[in-house]
Amino acid sequence: MRDFKKYDVWDLSHKLTLEIYKITSIFPKEELYGLTSQIRRAALSIPTNISEGCGRNSDKEFNQFLNIALGSALETEYLLILSKDLDYLQEDVFLNFESKINEIKSKIYNLKSKLTS
Repeated sequence: MRDFKKYDVWDLSHKLTLEIYKITSIFPKEELYGLTSQIRRAALSIPTNISEGCGRNSDKEFNQFLNIALGSALETEYLLILSKDLDYLQEDVFLNFESKINEIKSKIYNLKSKLTS
């Protein structure tokens, strides 16, 4: 069994999730059950799936959970774009998030390639 806390990508995605929770607390109240909830769930799914995958018995199973985490990272990226386009995020805040999500996606890709090689 792997220790998910030792993976840099888990730590980065956990920190991203914390930041998304903070920033979405200022989203309009009418978005609480819409965009706010959706972006929080998508971001939360990244470290959650990495954690769950670490508890699996094979590289193949771990890889599948990394696929799900990657999908959640892409979903989070889109929801950040939408938030910016709706003027819920300022451009500089969006660019900071975009940089972090791209780093997370890259690290997931790299980890996946190590599992399959």
